[in-house]
Amino acid sequence: MQIFNTLTRQKEEFVPQVPGEYRIYVCGPTVYNYIHIGNARPLIVFDTLRRYLEYRGNKVIYVSNITDIDDKLIKKGQEEGTSMKKVAQHFEAEYLKDAAGLNCKKPTVQPRATEHIQQILDIVKDLIDTGHAYVAKNGDVYFRVKSDPEYGKLSHLKLDDLESGNRELRSQMDDGLKEDPADFAVWKAAKPGEPAWESPYGMGRPGWHIECSAMSRTHLGKTIDLHCGGQDLIFPHHENEIAQSECANGCEFARYWMHNGFINVDNQKMSKSLHNFFTVRDVANLYGYEPIRYFMLTAGYRMPLNYTVDLIESCKNSLERLYTCRENLDFALSKSEFGADETLKAKADEARTKFCKAMDDDLNTPDALAAVFDLVKEINTLSAASSKEALEAAAKAFDEITDVLGLMYNRKKDEVPAEVTELVEKRAAAKKAKDWAAADAIRAQLTEMGWAVKDTAQGPQLSKI
Repeated sequence: MQIFNTLTRQKEEFVPQVPGEYRIYVCGPTVYNYIHIGNARPLIVFDTLRRYLEYRGNKVIYVSNITDIDDKLIKKGQEEGTSMKKVAQHFEAEYLKDAAGLNCKKPTVQPRATEHIQQILDIVKDLIDTGHAYVAKNGDVYFRVKSDPEYGKLSHLKLDDLESGNRELRSQMDDGLKEDPADFAVWKAAKPGEPAWESPYGMGRPGWHIECSAMSRTHLGKTIDLHCGGQDLIFPHHENEIAQSECANGCEFARYWMHNGFINVDNQKMSKSLHNFFTVRDVANLYGYEPIRYFMLTAGYRMPLNYTVDLIESCKNSLERLYTCRENLDFALSKSEFGADETLKAKADEARTKFCKAMDDDLNTPDALAAVFDLVKEINTLSAASSKEALEAAAKAFDEITDVLGLMYNRKKDEVPAEVTELVEKRAAAKKAKDWAAADAIRAQLTEMGWAVKDTAQGPQLSKI
């Protein structure tokens, strides 16, 4: 499989350190609010990557964190007259509900930042001991950016350019705490009314960047195979993670980096001020969760993706085509008589091959979806004449590749009441006797009972309305 490595800015063969075992870290949410559709993209994209690697027979150790200590969380707690911890607990539960609704597998480990304070302090000490960090007069601890000659290698930004062009950085020097405007906090001295932990530097709390370095090292080791997140995290978050991790550990932090593109709404950047800010919950309440997942797979993960009502409606319709095809397959397999055509076996193998070729090319989910719909077309055309074995082969391939994409998770096997079955049989008898009025009356009766009946070459097919 080839992936686009942000570090080298090119597609590379994705080779893990241990053959058949991938160690992946994905930056999770800061749980101070409901997640928005932009947050859902990395959640779905990298869950799909994990599913594909597992489908190909690999072991994946997948770590995705919860940031439960942050300026935004503290502010939210103060605004609502409650504690940061209560805000974090509430929105973590809501996040997990959305993640489950989007059919994202639970991470192997889902660590919380507040549960790793000692591990964070261990890294801070290592950085101070090796001259890569220093304690400011107020008890803050800053990473000394100029101590890392490779700083900027992920974002491809030069430190001199960053400093000269950034007024905000220069203004932060006014308090005289930093040696250099580019230095960033790995530990923050306590402020009144804020959560704090004991440290050798006085009461304080971790900086944002150091949290991920500590959680990654604790659960995946000093060098991981892949680090993932949104493009907005490349600088400064991921750049700072690399600097502090590699300086503390003395080795490479992550061998590959993958970053997903932004979500726009009606071709505009999503923002609260433009009133085009949608949470996953908002959209799911209108359309369900599965169309959101499908939508995220319709474009290459590195490309910007434009959200519109028309597009999400279109995704819902595409999913209905998939569900109808799968229901028709079940119906065809439920019959007692079958055709002799074996063509679907080859078509199923062809779909798998096309699907894997697409996914091996930097997680090309649009082409992977095209492979699914090619198979749907073949199933719809060939199922009536197919043998039982050919139908089973098509069903197996369909289920495998849609499962890798995390789709088709709302299939329900409807129990058909005896009285409904009896009415269907009576209607079939009426049609045979050419009593069309009676057949239509029974169809209307079935509709009132919540059942649709469709006449097919294999006989009447029932579905719940």
